[in-house]
Amino acid sequence: MNASVKILALSGILDSSKAQEFRQQVDAALDEGNEILLVNLKDISFVDSSGLGALVVAMKKTKANERRMYVCSINEQVRMLFELTSMDRVFEVFSDRQEFEQKVLQTPAADTQ
Repeated sequence: MNASVKILALSGILDSSKAQEFRQQVDAALDEGNEILLVNLKDISFVDSSGLGALVVAMKKTKANERRMYVCSINEQVRMLFELTSMDRVFEVFSDRQEFEQKVLQTPAADTQ
């Protein structure tokens, strides 16, 4: 796959104070023509409702632009939040960047199953 990928690495707490900055990063990534956005939450310690809302808006905007967005490296708190809000059904979440690259970016070999 020859898709252009933009990795958005966030850190700290994803709350209302960082949500606007995140939305601007998403807008810029889409304006640059990136086909795939990977939101790396490895360094995020906590996500509140504003942060979750920003992720949902980013996903909607990405889909509206016929692009794809994925999430990777979430901690247990974020995983629980995603499960409680059913966002684990909305976002495709990978355990880390390596898994994302293996499953999304590499062209699969002929499937023999």
